[in-house]
Amino acid sequence: MKTGAIDWRDLTVPNAEEVRDFYAAVVGWSYAEQSMGDYSDYSMLTPDGEGIAGICHARGVNAGIPPQWLLYINVASLDASLEECRRRGGEVLDGPREMGGRMAVIRDPAGAVCALWEPAPGE
Repeated sequence: MKTGAIDWRDLTVPNAEEVRDFYAAVVGWSYAEQSMGDYSDYSMLTPDGEGIAGICHARGVNAGIPPQWLLYINVASLDASLEECRRRGGEVLDGPREMGGRMAVIRDPAGAVCALWEPAPGE
């Protein structure tokens, strides 16, 4: 995974099933359920089965994530990137937290939101 590359996209909403079905019908994605314990989030798949995005419920660890398409940008060091974010007038909205790697959601000085992703060692 290349540092600086956009690696994933998520949409976190209160009505995940409705939005999942919307994108399936509008763009031709299918989905795979991802168990979150007492509910499921969804990996959205291209027609050839490639995982392209996630559609998640706005609850549990995702309760504070804004309802917008969230890009995940790979970083070499999440801690260093978050420090630099704050130093340059950005804000950490969520995290850092573990998710098979480490992630945090930030807001830049202009108000745009994205996620930073530090892959697990060896990825």
